[in-house]
Parts: sequence; C-alpha cells; structure tokens
Amino acid sequence: MSASRTSKSKSTKPTPNPIFDGRLNLEQQRKRAKDLLRALQAGDLDAQSRFKQAGHTSAATTTDAQNIKLADAQWVIARENGFASWPKIKTHIDQIAERNRQIKNGTPAILDTDKTLHLRCGSDIRHGLKIAGFVGEFLEFADPFCQGPVPDQPLDQFVATRAAFIAEAYHITAKDALARSHREYGALATLGDYDHVVLWFEHDSYDQLILAFLMDFIKTTRPDTRIEVISVGAVPGVERFIGLGQLSPELLIWCWENHRVPVTDAMLTFGSKAWQAVRSPTPDLLTDFITSDPGPLPHMITALKRHHAELPDPKTGLGLTQSLTLRIIADHGPLTVGKAFGHLMRTYDPLPYLGDLMFWADVQRMMKCVDPLFTITPDNTNQNWAERTLTLTDTGHQTLAGQRNYLDNFTGTRWVGGVAINGRKQA
Repeated sequence: MSASRTSKSKSTKPTPNPIFDGRLNLEQQRKRAKDLLRALQAGDLDAQSRFKQAGHTSAATTTDAQNIKLADAQWVIARENGFASWPKIKTHIDQIAERNRQIKNGTPAILDTDKTLHLRCGSDIRHGLKIAGFVGEFLEFADPFCQGPVPDQPLDQFVATRAAFIAEAYHITAKDALARSHREYGALATLGDYDHVVLWFEHDSYDQLILAFLMDFIKTTRPDTRIEVISVGAVPGVERFIGLGQLSPELLIWCWENHRVPVTDAMLTFGSKAWQAVRSPTPDLLTDFITSDPGPLPHMITALKRHHAELPDPKTGLGLTQSLTLRIIADHGPLTVGKAFGHLMRTYDPLPYLGDLMFWADVQRMMKCVDPLFTITPDNTNQNWAERTLTLTDTGHQTLAGQRNYLDNFTGTRWVGGVAINGRKQA
C-alpha cells in the first residue's frame, strides 16, 4: 500500500538533539550541561527559562546563578531528555551502549521466539527488529483509517470500501488494492496460530485508529494467544518523536523493555468503543468519546482529538490539515509540495500522522473546488509530484482568514472516519 508507514518514516525525519535515532551520547550531554551552566552564569535569559521549565527554582537571577553547580545543570539536561535525574540518564545511555555492543558483536539478547508475531501498521521497523535480534515473524497491517471512508459495514463490504478508496487516493489499480486488502485483513485470522503477538504502535492517529480497530477485532474473535501492546509517545533523545521508524535497533529494544504491556479486557473494551465512535456517521459519538477519561490505552484519546480536528471548522470549512497546509503556503510560499509536507511534519502539525503520499492525496483533494485555494505547477514529464510548486490564491487567503467558507467552494467529498463531508453540488 503506497500510503503505508514506510513512506511516513522515510519522509519525516526530524532533527532531535543530539542525534536522530535516539542514541544519546554521554559526553555530548555533559558538554550541553557545561554550556548551559556558563550561559546561566552569564545571565542568559533562555538558560534561566530552561532551568525554570525543568523545575529548578533557584536560578532566577544572575546572583542566584553563581550558586548553581554543574550537577544542577546536568539535572536540567536530564529532565529535558525525559529522565528524573542525571544518574538515570547515565544508566540509560550505558544500557543502550551495551545493547549496541551486543548487536555489533553478533550476540544480541534473546528477546522473543520464532512463535512470536510482531504486528505493525507499516514496514518501517521490520529491518530494525531483525538487526536488534528479534526472531519472530512480522505482519504489516497498514490500512490508513485516518483517511477516507470508515463506515460501519460488515467486514467484507468494509474491506471493499477501503480498497476502493485506497485505489483512487493513492493511484493503485483496483485489483491490486483489493488483493492487498484481502491479504492484510485475512492475515489477522492467523493471530491465534502464534504463542505470542506483540502490537507495535505510536501515539498518532494513523496508529491509534488502527489500534482501535485491532482492539475491536481481537475482542470479537478472541484468538487463543498471549497478546501484548507497545504504545510509545516519547523517546529519550528524540526531540520531536514522530514514529518508531525513527529509532535505532537498540531503541526498539528499549521500547520492548519499557513499553510492552499485556492487552487487558479493559483495553479491548475501550478500543472497541473508540472504533465505534470513529465509524459513526455523525461526529457526536466521537465528540463525546474524546471528552471521556483517558482510559487504559494511553495515547488513544489524544490521537482521536487530533482526528476530530479534521472535521470542518465552522468558520473556514477547513479541517486542521487543510488549514495548516494553507498556512504553510502563506508563511513560506511559493514552495514545493515536498517542502510543504516537511514543514507540516516538523513544526506545524501538533501530532503528525500523515505519510508523504497521504499528504499528496490531501493536496489533490483540496483542489476539487470552483475557485482554487492555490495553484500548482503543471505535471511535467518525469517530475516528481513533490517538486511541483504551490502558490496561494486570493481565495486561499480569504478562506484561511475565515472570509470564505471552503465547503461553499468544495465540489467533492472527504471523510473523517464514518463522517462524510460533502461540498457544494456541481451544476
């Protein structure tokens, strides 16, 4: 499936501090602490703010700063990386370094068995798991429920509806899309063939909507196997965590050791309720659900709030991704589709979830209107879509400002789960 998590992980790499894949370097962190201490003692306001944000209240003035020691700055650096103390970050770095040494020496720890199934909504961690020493089988289930119709239909009909959307949105032949969907959904019937099934997910709506579906599926089918879930929302050393595909093999082991928990009946029930809310033809169920208690799946409510934000704003008629896309073009344009996607994933979207081709599908869908929101350079031969340039029109500016409502201009249909959002009728 062209919109799978492979595209997302390869196209949205942020620049964490100090290195991309989360492998923190102790000497770099010590240097950061020394630099922070010098800046604080020099009266730097940003350094004072960092101490305050970390919870250190004794560095408010230059006079106070003179009493601050290196150990205090190291504590702040540890807090900024998600640890309670400097010894804890040091222990973490040592453990990751040991895992790295084991992998390089060809002696990784025994983590799973050949009777384990690793289920993921994409192929982005398949190779990393193998390098890390995992020996179980891998199953990709990547139907992107965060886009297109997600109606409350019997499974066979639902699979056909999803395949038809995937074929149209991501430019796949209908035959291939349907075959892929049948293969992925059919593979779920084999969960009970394994001794151990582990669901690997992160915190965004791409992942969490699929996780909700799986909770509902597992609750209904009750496969006779031990099932666990890994749901990750932050990783030490990754400043803007977007997905598991960012992580080095050692950090995948860290996720395995620190975020893996048994799937409980409470999780299955909660996930099933979330799935029913997503599939509802009106937004009321989803609106009620996202105001409920966080529940036993730690990232579900936050992800569904982001999904809910794709419903049209009453004033502009735009979903959040549409609004952010116009804002990016207004702020940085004219610019290429690829650069717009990069801005969306790195800084603008509060909870990024799209793959690159999924974003391109959104851009094409936005073009279905009477008065264009933006222009796009022609599709020249051999030119990648990501290199085509977007330029905001007057209509785009007016819509972004709430002076025009996009739904009065839009001529197509887009979906937010089970909710169909229809534009104006064409003459």
